[in-house]
Parts: sequence; structure tokens; C-alpha cells
Amino acid sequence: MSNRTETLEFQAETRQLLQLMVHSIYSNKDIFLRELISNASDALDKLRLESLVDKDLQVDTSDLHIEVEVDRDARTLTVRDNGIGMSRDDVVQLIGTIAKSGTAELLRKMRESKDATASQDLIGQFGVGFYSTFMVADRVTLVTSRAGESGGTRWESTGEGTYSIEAVDEAPQGTSVTLHLKPEDSDDQLFDYTAEWKIREIVKRYSDFIAWPIRTAVERTGEDGETTRDVQTLNSMKALWARPRDEVDADEYHEFYKHVSHDWTDPLDVIHMKGEGTFEYEALLFIPAHAPLDLFMRDGKRGVQLYVKRVFIMDDCEALMPNYLRFIKGVVDAHDLSLNISREILQQDRQIQVVRRRLVKKVLSAIRDMMTNHPDRYRTFWSEFGRAVKEGLLDDFDNRDTLLEILSVGSTHHPDELTTLRQYVERMKDGQNGIYYMTGESRSMIENSPHMEAFRAKGYEVLVLTDPVDEVWVERVAEFDGKPLQSIAKGQVDLDTEEEKKGAEAEREQQQKDFAALLTWLGGKLEAEVKEVRLSSRLTTSPACIVGDAQDITPTLERMYRAMGQEIPPIKRILELNPTHPLVTGLRKAHEQGGEDEVLAETAELLYGMALLAEGGELSDPARFTRILADRLARTL
Repeated sequence: MSNRTETLEFQAETRQLLQLMVHSIYSNKDIFLRELISNASDALDKLRLESLVDKDLQVDTSDLHIEVEVDRDARTLTVRDNGIGMSRDDVVQLIGTIAKSGTAELLRKMRESKDATASQDLIGQFGVGFYSTFMVADRVTLVTSRAGESGGTRWESTGEGTYSIEAVDEAPQGTSVTLHLKPEDSDDQLFDYTAEWKIREIVKRYSDFIAWPIRTAVERTGEDGETTRDVQTLNSMKALWARPRDEVDADEYHEFYKHVSHDWTDPLDVIHMKGEGTFEYEALLFIPAHAPLDLFMRDGKRGVQLYVKRVFIMDDCEALMPNYLRFIKGVVDAHDLSLNISREILQQDRQIQVVRRRLVKKVLSAIRDMMTNHPDRYRTFWSEFGRAVKEGLLDDFDNRDTLLEILSVGSTHHPDELTTLRQYVERMKDGQNGIYYMTGESRSMIENSPHMEAFRAKGYEVLVLTDPVDEVWVERVAEFDGKPLQSIAKGQVDLDTEEEKKGAEAEREQQQKDFAALLTWLGGKLEAEVKEVRLSSRLTTSPACIVGDAQDITPTLERMYRAMGQEIPPIKRILELNPTHPLVTGLRKAHEQGGEDEVLAETAELLYGMALLAEGGELSDPARFTRILADRLARTL
């Protein structure tokens, strides 16, 4: 085997992230050991599973463990495991680059953050793991050998921008990471990480629950001056999810969460449950306090860890958690599954589907409880994960009622605070039958929309829905608590009481007669753009607006479908005119007096174009619209 050494450069984004790690002011540098032990634990889990599934794999699994070794004279600390190990390609991919979505977004946010604490949270949110070693070490050396393969790989770097990699003829199975430690510096919270007491403290605090023994050699000098060397296990190795809830304190839960999620912040909520009966399982789930950067990325990680009788099976088990709860972290330990069960089989397994339903109901129940008893935590949760949770309204019919109960959206009731549908219903005016809403790209666009005029004048509350997913779920959800959801931009709007209708009936009939000829003429002139022109009951100050039929999809949704490559036929909508606006009454008089057909036609174009722009639509011919508008303005001067 060639021992040729190559010097390679880190991926550009990785290099920037290393600089942020090394020079960050993150005070708790102890977590580097937690991350190394966590990586070692993952390697042991994977080896044990592979040895059970692949009977041809010739590996020794009789004493799988993690070893922490120190050399006080050389000031080195080594974390070694005899797990799955890595090939050369694995080392380049996993260490030389960050094979994770969202790196650029992370770096952008960290540069923008002027708050040191916020920067720390962003680092922890991303979970840099191995790179945290450069906070405490001047140089890091990694030697690894993939299980079942001969030879190994040696990797080394100072974290300054390059790393060296070479093949080695002999390397024990697994991975060892040796840190050449920086000098102790109490002012910089840089401790003596060769001290036995410090290693014990870190392991006890962060890694006591790791399922594999974490060992270290301890030297003791007796009264006779003789030095003895004893290998001791530093952790209890008790599976946290298998212990009774009253025996686990909050700190233990939080550290376990950080282990499974690689997050450095405490979770918002902990869900510890046990399923008994025909199919037994234990679950320890967590609701994070921050959304991961890849929450809305197609290749983002999702799902919880699956164990079978304490044997790790897979990360990111999608079969146990629906996509809209992809941010939930934790562990599910099933008692009656095959150890070599595949992802495809899991998707079809009836027992897994039963567990999934129970987990989902428990998570939604925890969110509902958070909303009731811990409103501040709930507001944090919804601001981070609300957009994802709304996706459940599209396909989780079994839990749709619960999802609607925990939903929070913007409303005209308050400019900043969100409201629940339940709160909206409690505030509904006497005689109001529906829950009014409007979708749009921004709150300001919705609040300034002509569609809002009558509702504002009558004092009706309108839900302000600005998330892209809002465009879709409101089409699927017909009602809440027996009250239909009604778009103010669709169909006819009638907000008058019976008494008001009777009082205005004669006036409306007269308006229909007065405007009949104009409506017919406009319908003909604009037939390429609209399906109908009619008088409006929703406008008070604007001359016109565009509305859809009750069953039409919105223009925003139409654009979304086209952006996804789905070709749908253009949908004609309805132009509504305000019969009391001077522009509309002037147009009627000009039409009655037989004005120039070309001038009237251009006015009709302007009227339609203004209505289209008012709702955030796009003109088919902006240049023509601006030319006609400029000509009209010039005539007024």
C-alpha cells in the first residue's frame, strides 16, 4: 500500500466555519469531548448492526467500547473506538467537507448576528461535531480503519485551511482522534483536559447515558510509593428512555437531547412515553427550541432514531414520524421488530403504523398543553415550526381537528399578535356565519387590499394568511367548529343585516339598471381577461377589484403550480366595480353619452390594470399600461 501523503484544502464554506469555531467566543469548550464520544457511540452502533445483518463481515464485537487516553507530558488527549471506522473516501467526505445542507445559510446568519449568544446558538443549531475539537487543540490527528478492510487512513490538520491525508498499512479497526491540546487558559475557559477529574466531570455530565462503556486508565500511587494502573468505566450506560420518568432529572433529559440532535441548546419540551400491550415500545421525544436550517430543504434530515431491544437500527426513521413533524428528535425502542428490518418494510409494517399514530397524537397533545399552560414556549414553538405543522392539514385527516386547534395565524384583530381559530370564533360578531380570511404575499398587501374595505368598515375580523402553505390548506379545510372558512377575495360578499338589505334594496335595483349597459360593454371589451363584470358590495373607497368564483384557486396558488412545472389553464376571474366611485360613475356617463370608443376602451384597460395591481397581480403588458396612464396624466396638466 502506498503511503503517499496528500495535502488538500478544506471546502470553502468548511474553512469559514472552522474559523468561526476556532475564534468564536463560545465559553463552554467542554462540549468537544461530548461530540467526540457521541461520534464514537454512533460508530459502535453502526458496527453492531452491520455485524448482525451481514453475517460475512469478519469483525470482533465481543468488547465494543470507547476509550479516553491522556498523555500529560505530551499534552494530548485521544478518544478511540473499535466501531465501524471509515474508508479514505469517507474521511474526505465527512471530515474534509461539510456534506450537509444549509452551510451557506448558517454562515450568512452568523455574520449578520452581532449578538455573541445568538452566534453560539447558530453554531449549536448546525451541530458541527468534529470541528469543535479545534476550539481546544492546535492540531488534530485522526487514524481510522473501516471494519472488514485491511489498512487504514491517517488525517491531520491544524484547522487553518488545509489537511493532510495518507494511507497507513496498519491501523486497528475503528477510529482514534488525537488532540494536541492548547495551553491551559482559565481566562478563555480553556481547562486542563488531561486532568482525570475534568474528564470524569464532562463524561458524567454529558455522556453518562451512552450505551457503550467509556473507559480510561487511572493511575494511583499507594502508601508504599508503588504506582498502579487501573482501567475504569466512567459512565453508567443506562438507556435513559428505559428508566422511569421519576428517576430522570431535567439535566439528564437535556443532555440526551443534545446527544441525539447535536444541538447545543435545551429543548422546548420532553415527551417520555411507554407503549404496552401486543406491541411494546419506549419512546423519548423532544421538541427543539430552534428550527434546523434544513427544515424546508428537500434533502434535510427528518425522523427519529429507531432501536430494537437497545440495538441501534437507523437514524432518521421516517416511518415513525410524519413529514410535518420532521423536526421532532428522539429515540423509539421497539421490542418486537426484526433487527434487519429495512426502511421499505417499515413503511408497510402494521405495528409501526400503530406506533406512529400514537407518537403523533402524543406530540400534538404536548403542543396543545404547551399552548394552554406555557404560552411563551408555545409562541416560540409556533414561530419556529408553525409553517411545517400547517403542512399536516393537507394530508393528516385523522388529526386535522387537533391541528386546527393548535394553529396560530395573523389577524386584523391585532397588528402583531397571532390568534387561534378558537379565539377568532369567540370574537365573532352576532349574525356572522363564516370565518373570513385572505391569503397574500405580505400582511401589508392584504391590509391595503380593496377586498378589505367593507370588512374594515363593518368591523369584521379577517385572518391574514401569508405563508405559502396557507394558500393550499385553506382550500382543503372546509370549516372549523361548524363555521365555514370563507375567502374575502372569492364569491359574493354580503355583510348587511336583513334590515340593511331591505333598506338598500331599492337603491341596488336602481344601480343595476343604471349600470347594466356599462357592465355588458365592459364584459365584451375585457372578455379575454375576465369572465364577468359586476357591481360590488365589498368596496367603499377603491374603484374596482378582482375576485374569484368560490371554487377558483387563487392567483398565488396558480403561480406556485406553474413554478413547480405544473401547467394549468389560465383562470378567468370577475371584475367588480364600485358604483359610488367617481371614476366608475364618470365612465358610465361617458359610455351613455357615446364617448370615443378608443378612449373608453383604454379607460377600461386602466380600470382592470389598477384592480390587478391592487391585489399584487402582474400585468400582461406593463409597457402598454404605463403608456396609456402617462397619456391620461399628460392631458390633466
